[in-house]
Amino acid sequence: MSVIIAAAFAQWRECRAEYNDRLYSAYQLAERETNGALLNAEGRARNVDPLALFMGNQAHAHKYASEELLEHWQRHPRVTFADFERQWQAQHDEMDLAG
Repeated sequence: MSVIIAAAFAQWRECRAEYNDRLYSAYQLAERETNGALLNAEGRARNVDPLALFMGNQAHAHKYASEELLEHWQRHPRVTFADFERQWQAQHDEMDLAG
């Protein structure tokens, strides 16, 4: 494997690990703030995994999210991996320029 590709994969794994930490923290906060009411009736009937609401696309998330969770997301917006990755890369680009 080329050095460039190996470095890119390592950087992606680091970004993904940080996103997973943030995702889990966001899930825990939502669970606390909604008293565990993350799914609406349809989501519960379909046995949707509540964590999937934080990872999947927005349409899926909003289809099965409880009113409490939708209100929570107004205060603490859902962050997709694509959004996180852009923010993460911008931060690292700034650090590279400064350092």
